[in-house]
Amino acid sequence: MTHPQNKADRRVFFKLAAAFVTAASSGMAMSADEKRTDTPQPDPGYKRIATEEAFITKTLAAHYDRILRDGLSDDPGFNAMWRGIGSSEQFRSGLLDLGEGRIADMDTAGISLQLLLLTAPGVQVFDAATATAVARETNDELQAAIAKHPSRYAGLAVIAPQDPRAAAMELERGVGSLGLKGAVVNSHTFGEYLDDQKYWEIFETAEALEVPIYIHPRPPPPPMIEPYLSRGLSGPLGGFSAEVYLHTLAIITAGVFDRFPDLKIVIGHLGEGLPYLMYRLDYMQHHAAAPGLRGKAEGTRLERKISEYMTTNIYVTTSGMAWEPAIKFAQTVLGSDRVLYAMDYPYQFDLAEVIATDKLSISDDDKKLLYQTNAERLFGLSA
Repeated sequence: MTHPQNKADRRVFFKLAAAFVTAASSGMAMSADEKRTDTPQPDPGYKRIATEEAFITKTLAAHYDRILRDGLSDDPGFNAMWRGIGSSEQFRSGLLDLGEGRIADMDTAGISLQLLLLTAPGVQVFDAATATAVARETNDELQAAIAKHPSRYAGLAVIAPQDPRAAAMELERGVGSLGLKGAVVNSHTFGEYLDDQKYWEIFETAEALEVPIYIHPRPPPPPMIEPYLSRGLSGPLGGFSAEVYLHTLAIITAGVFDRFPDLKIVIGHLGEGLPYLMYRLDYMQHHAAAPGLRGKAEGTRLERKISEYMTTNIYVTTSGMAWEPAIKFAQTVLGSDRVLYAMDYPYQFDLAEVIATDKLSISDDDKKLLYQTNAERLFGLSA
């Protein structure tokens, strides 16, 4: 499927684009009763480090525009997502700005430092050679932006899984030469996931470098997207979470962490529902190993329970989820040292969310872990 041809399909297509922008904007809009005149405390006793903050380069934005204009993509999720984001001046300008405008917003929100991640779908819509070249160029531009504002920005290297060896080499260059703090992968690559062993050289390199890989969501791939697409749910209202949930659970059950026990994976939105289901995942993993059970025994060859990998190899951020019950639950089941603050700028730039996080009914020590210490430890940031 490229651009929808009949009227019914076109209605669904543009409904999705509108739904994406509306849903992404909802974090910024507050009702009259919710609007606040106060601002976050300027010196709360900790640094606020935001760990899932999106950007794009002019080159990549131009590539995406060309793909849409020339009808070169057969991925309906990408088509609708970028049609929505790319046509929004608010999001487009926010993603492109790695200078004074972004820093002014950070100052208003009391954010000391942003960890910059290339927005979805990253370089994962290109052929291997193009993706590898664009990743390298993007990392050079990212490093230059960080060099101009070293106390305000850090970043994750863009890698192109289309060529796993080249991706591993670019991760090495990004960390070793450019000072980047890990890698970002915008989830599926033409419908393939990192649980496939052909990609495991990337994991091996990340583990050796002692840096994490952040798996950021995008709409599901074509074989998976239709039930979401036809209902306008393929973006932040459903498809994003389902897609990263699948990707993360596939990595765990493929035995990646048995092969690479020190590997660290980060996912946003407080774990895309996975922490809430840890009991059930363990129960069903055990049940699948019962004698006489027919069919695929999912996860039965693992060395540990699924919940144990969640509490030793997985970290989650609060991006898009400034909600006290969910944050406290994640801290309880994963550990306070596994949950990190994120704003999801520019998609969610809402001072009320920072204020709400400041007011969490948790200890001062846990609040500092959430905002500052966990990020410093995980991403190797200077104090």
